[in-house]
Amino acid sequence: MTYRYFIILAYKGTPFCGWQTQPNGISVQETLEDALSLLLQEKIRLAGAGRTDTGVHASFYAAHFDSEKENLHVDKTLIYKINQLIPKEIAIYRIVPVAPDANARFDATSRTYHYRISTRKNPFTIDLAYHFYRPLDLEKMNEAAAIFLMYEDFTSFSKLHGNAKTNICHVSEAYWIKDDQNREICFVITANRFLRNMVRAIVGTLMEVGLGKIAPEEIHRIIQTKDRGAAGTSVPPQGLYLSDIRYPYSIE
Repeated sequence: MTYRYFIILAYKGTPFCGWQTQPNGISVQETLEDALSLLLQEKIRLAGAGRTDTGVHASFYAAHFDSEKENLHVDKTLIYKINQLIPKEIAIYRIVPVAPDANARFDATSRTYHYRISTRKNPFTIDLAYHFYRPLDLEKMNEAAAIFLMYEDFTSFSKLHGNAKTNICHVSEAYWIKDDQNREICFVITANRFLRNMVRAIVGTLMEVGLGKIAPEEIHRIIQTKDRGAAGTSVPPQGLYLSDIRYPYSIE
Protein backbone atom coordinates (compact mmCIF):
# COMPACT_ATOMS: atom_id res chain seq x y z
CA MET A 1 0.00 0.00 0.00
CA THR A 2 1.18 3.51 -0.75
CA TYR A 3 0.34 6.82 0.90
CA ARG A 4 0.18 10.20 -0.83
CA TYR A 5 1.73 13.37 0.56
CA PHE A 6 2.08 17.00 -0.41
CA ILE A 7 5.45 18.58 0.24
CA ILE A 8 5.46 22.36 0.72
CA LEU A 9 8.64 24.22 -0.05
CA ALA A 10 10.34 27.36 -1.36
CA TYR A 11 13.37 27.80 -3.54
CA LYS A 12 15.69 30.38 -5.01
CA GLY A 13 15.81 29.53 -8.69
CA THR A 14 19.18 31.07 -9.54
CA PRO A 15 21.31 27.89 -9.54
CA PHE A 16 18.66 25.62 -11.08
CA CYS A 17 17.37 24.97 -14.59
CA GLY A 18 13.84 25.30 -13.24
CA TRP A 19 11.56 23.00 -11.30
CA GLN A 20 11.25 20.19 -13.81
CA THR A 21 13.94 17.59 -14.39
CA GLN A 22 15.96 18.36 -17.54
CA PRO A 23 18.53 16.29 -19.46
CA ASN A 24 21.14 19.04 -19.12
CA GLY A 25 21.19 20.93 -15.83
CA ILE A 26 20.26 20.51 -12.19
CA SER A 27 16.57 20.97 -11.39
CA VAL A 28 14.75 21.45 -8.10
CA GLN A 29 12.68 18.32 -8.78
CA GLU A 30 15.70 16.09 -9.34
CA THR A 31 17.48 17.47 -6.28
CA LEU A 32 14.52 16.76 -4.01
CA GLU A 33 13.80 13.33 -5.48
CA ASP A 34 17.37 12.25 -4.83
CA ALA A 35 17.24 13.48 -1.23
CA LEU A 36 13.86 11.91 -0.45
CA SER A 37 14.80 8.61 -2.09
CA LEU A 38 17.95 8.44 0.02
CA LEU A 39 16.24 9.28 3.30
CA LEU A 40 13.16 7.11 2.78
CA GLN A 41 15.08 4.23 1.19
CA GLU A 42 12.62 3.96 -1.70
CA LYS A 43 12.34 5.48 -5.15
CA ILE A 44 10.46 8.76 -4.84
CA ARG A 45 8.94 10.59 -7.79
CA LEU A 46 7.59 14.12 -7.33
CA ALA A 47 4.78 15.71 -9.33
CA GLY A 48 4.95 19.48 -9.04
CA ALA A 49 2.25 22.13 -9.19
CA GLY A 50 3.76 23.46 -12.40
CA ARG A 51 6.94 24.36 -14.22
CA THR A 52 9.15 27.31 -13.43
CA ASP A 53 11.87 28.36 -15.85
CA THR A 54 15.58 28.73 -15.21
CA GLY A 55 16.26 31.45 -12.66
CA VAL A 56 12.62 31.82 -11.56
CA HIS A 57 11.94 31.56 -7.82
CA ALA A 58 9.13 30.12 -5.72
CA SER A 59 8.33 31.54 -2.30
CA PHE A 60 5.57 28.92 -2.12
CA TYR A 61 5.52 25.66 -4.04
CA ALA A 62 3.69 22.36 -3.70
CA ALA A 63 4.37 18.89 -5.08
CA HIS A 64 2.97 15.46 -4.32
CA PHE A 65 4.61 12.07 -3.98
CA ASP A 66 3.70 8.52 -3.01
CA SER A 67 5.50 6.52 -0.35
CA GLU A 68 5.17 3.09 1.17
CA LYS A 69 5.68 4.69 4.58
CA GLU A 70 2.70 5.82 6.63
CA ASN A 71 2.54 8.94 8.80
CA LEU A 72 5.60 10.66 7.39
CA HIS A 73 4.15 13.96 8.60
CA VAL A 74 4.41 12.75 12.19
CA ASP A 75 8.19 12.31 12.01
CA LYS A 76 9.38 15.64 13.40
CA THR A 77 12.96 15.00 12.33
CA LEU A 78 12.26 14.24 8.66
CA ILE A 79 11.98 17.84 7.47
CA TYR A 80 15.13 18.74 9.38
CA LYS A 81 17.00 15.85 7.75
CA ILE A 82 15.80 16.80 4.27
CA ASN A 83 16.83 20.43 4.76
CA GLN A 84 20.25 19.34 5.93
CA LEU A 85 20.71 17.20 2.83
CA ILE A 86 19.54 19.60 0.11
CA PRO A 87 21.21 22.83 -1.10
CA LYS A 88 20.68 26.02 0.88
CA GLU A 89 18.63 27.47 -2.00
CA ILE A 90 15.75 25.06 -1.23
CA ALA A 91 13.75 24.98 2.00
CA ILE A 92 11.18 22.33 2.96
CA TYR A 93 8.44 23.62 5.27
CA ARG A 94 6.04 20.75 5.78
CA ILE A 95 4.79 17.36 4.58
CA VAL A 96 1.02 16.90 4.52
CA PRO A 97 -0.96 13.65 4.13
CA VAL A 98 -3.63 13.93 1.42
CA ALA A 99 -6.17 11.74 -0.34
CA PRO A 100 -4.77 9.07 -2.71
CA ASP A 101 -6.06 10.96 -5.74
CA ALA A 102 -4.95 14.45 -4.66
CA ASN A 103 -2.87 16.13 -7.37
CA ALA A 104 -0.59 19.13 -6.80
CA ARG A 105 -0.94 20.30 -10.39
CA PHE A 106 -4.46 19.51 -11.53
CA ASP A 107 -6.26 20.23 -8.24
CA ALA A 108 -4.89 23.77 -7.95
CA THR A 109 -7.67 26.33 -8.27
CA SER A 110 -5.40 29.39 -8.56
CA ARG A 111 -1.78 30.45 -8.67
CA THR A 112 -0.30 33.84 -7.82
CA TYR A 113 2.93 35.31 -9.18
CA HIS A 114 4.88 38.36 -8.06
CA TYR A 115 7.37 40.18 -10.25
CA ARG A 116 9.82 42.44 -8.41
CA ILE A 117 11.54 45.42 -10.01
CA SER A 118 14.26 47.30 -8.13
CA THR A 119 14.33 50.97 -9.10
CA ARG A 120 17.83 51.56 -7.75
CA LYS A 121 21.07 49.62 -7.78
CA ASN A 122 21.00 47.13 -4.92
CA PRO A 123 23.80 44.57 -4.53
CA PHE A 124 21.59 42.44 -2.28
CA THR A 125 18.91 41.77 -4.90
CA ILE A 126 21.01 41.12 -8.01
CA ASP A 127 19.52 37.63 -8.45
CA LEU A 128 16.23 38.40 -6.72
CA ALA A 129 14.77 41.33 -8.68
CA TYR A 130 14.98 42.96 -12.10
CA HIS A 131 17.04 46.12 -11.80
CA PHE A 132 15.47 48.84 -13.92
CA TYR A 133 16.23 52.48 -13.25
CA ARG A 134 14.15 54.46 -15.74
CA PRO A 135 11.00 56.07 -14.27
CA LEU A 136 7.74 54.17 -14.79
CA ASP A 137 4.20 55.56 -14.61
CA LEU A 138 2.61 53.20 -12.10
CA GLU A 139 -0.86 54.74 -12.47
CA LYS A 140 -0.96 54.02 -16.20
CA MET A 141 0.50 50.55 -15.63
CA ASN A 142 -2.32 49.76 -13.20
CA GLU A 143 -4.88 51.11 -15.66
CA ALA A 144 -3.46 48.76 -18.29
CA ALA A 145 -3.19 45.82 -15.87
CA ALA A 146 -6.92 45.97 -15.11
CA ILE A 147 -7.67 45.21 -18.77
CA PHE A 148 -6.31 41.68 -18.40
CA LEU A 149 -9.30 40.79 -16.21
CA MET A 150 -11.59 41.38 -19.20
CA TYR A 151 -10.10 38.62 -21.39
CA GLU A 152 -9.52 34.87 -21.36
CA ASP A 153 -7.40 34.14 -24.46
CA PHE A 154 -3.77 35.07 -23.83
CA THR A 155 -2.19 33.78 -27.02
CA SER A 156 -0.38 37.12 -27.39
CA PHE A 157 1.52 36.38 -24.18
CA SER A 158 2.28 32.70 -24.71
CA LYS A 159 5.63 31.22 -25.63
CA LEU A 160 5.92 30.71 -29.37
CA HIS A 161 5.58 27.07 -30.45
CA GLY A 162 4.55 26.07 -26.92
CA ASN A 163 2.75 22.81 -26.27
CA ALA A 164 -0.20 24.19 -24.29
CA LYS A 165 -3.50 22.60 -25.32
CA THR A 166 -5.34 25.86 -24.74
CA ASN A 167 -4.38 29.49 -24.22
CA ILE A 168 -7.45 30.22 -22.12
CA CYS A 169 -6.72 31.52 -18.61
CA HIS A 170 -9.03 33.16 -16.07
CA VAL A 171 -7.21 36.09 -14.47
CA SER A 172 -8.78 37.21 -11.19
CA GLU A 173 -6.36 39.96 -10.17
CA ALA A 174 -3.57 41.97 -11.80
CA TYR A 175 -2.07 45.09 -10.24
CA TRP A 176 1.13 46.94 -9.32
CA ILE A 177 2.19 47.93 -5.82
CA LYS A 178 4.97 50.25 -4.68
CA ASP A 179 7.44 49.59 -1.89
CA ASP A 180 8.97 52.98 -1.11
CA GLN A 181 11.11 51.66 1.72
CA ASN A 182 12.99 49.20 -0.51
CA ARG A 183 12.69 51.30 -3.67
CA GLU A 184 10.87 48.52 -5.50
CA ILE A 185 7.69 48.05 -7.47
CA CYS A 186 5.96 44.69 -7.75
CA PHE A 187 3.41 43.23 -10.16
CA VAL A 188 0.89 40.79 -8.68
CA ILE A 189 -1.22 38.49 -10.86
CA THR A 190 -3.52 35.59 -9.99
CA ALA A 191 -5.18 33.15 -12.39
CA ASN A 192 -6.44 29.59 -12.48
CA ARG A 193 -3.53 28.71 -14.79
CA PHE A 194 -0.68 30.39 -16.66
CA LEU A 195 0.94 29.83 -20.01
CA ARG A 196 4.67 29.38 -20.23
CA ASN A 197 6.40 32.79 -20.19
CA MET A 198 3.02 34.53 -19.81
CA VAL A 199 3.79 36.61 -16.72
CA ARG A 200 7.15 37.83 -17.98
CA ALA A 201 5.58 38.83 -21.31
CA ILE A 202 2.77 40.69 -19.55
CA VAL A 203 5.23 42.55 -17.32
CA GLY A 204 7.37 43.52 -20.29
CA THR A 205 4.31 44.88 -22.09
CA LEU A 206 3.09 46.81 -19.04
CA MET A 207 6.52 48.37 -18.66
CA GLU A 208 6.17 49.76 -22.19
CA VAL A 209 2.98 51.42 -20.95
CA GLY A 210 4.89 52.78 -17.96
CA LEU A 211 7.58 54.17 -20.24
CA GLY A 212 4.99 55.94 -22.39
CA LYS A 213 5.73 53.83 -25.47
CA ILE A 214 2.13 52.61 -25.72
CA ALA A 215 -1.14 53.85 -24.21
CA PRO A 216 -2.96 51.73 -21.60
CA GLU A 217 -5.89 51.09 -23.95
CA GLU A 218 -3.50 49.53 -26.48
CA ILE A 219 -3.60 46.39 -24.29
CA HIS A 220 -7.04 45.64 -25.76
CA ARG A 221 -5.59 45.51 -29.28
CA ILE A 222 -2.56 43.47 -28.23
CA ILE A 223 -4.72 40.81 -26.58
CA GLN A 224 -7.25 40.72 -29.42
CA THR A 225 -4.61 40.19 -32.13
CA LYS A 226 -3.63 36.83 -30.54
CA ASP A 227 -0.12 37.40 -31.83
CA ARG A 228 2.97 37.11 -29.60
CA GLY A 229 4.71 39.64 -31.83
CA ALA A 230 2.22 42.32 -30.82
CA ALA A 231 3.20 42.20 -27.15
CA GLY A 232 6.33 43.49 -25.47
CA THR A 233 9.63 41.74 -24.80
CA SER A 234 9.71 39.32 -21.88
CA VAL A 235 11.49 40.60 -18.78
CA PRO A 236 14.36 38.62 -17.20
CA PRO A 237 13.55 35.63 -14.94
CA GLN A 238 15.19 36.76 -11.70
CA GLY A 239 12.32 39.06 -10.71
CA LEU A 240 9.64 36.37 -10.97
CA TYR A 241 8.26 34.44 -7.99
CA LEU A 242 5.53 31.83 -7.75
CA SER A 243 4.12 33.06 -4.46
CA ASP A 244 0.89 31.18 -3.76
CA ILE A 245 -1.11 28.14 -4.88
CA ARG A 246 -4.66 27.49 -3.70
CA TYR A 247 -6.44 24.14 -3.42
CA PRO A 248 -10.05 23.17 -2.67
CA TYR A 249 -8.83 21.31 0.44
CA SER A 250 -6.48 22.12 3.30
CA ILE A 251 -2.74 21.51 2.94
CA GLU A 252 -1.88 22.95 6.34
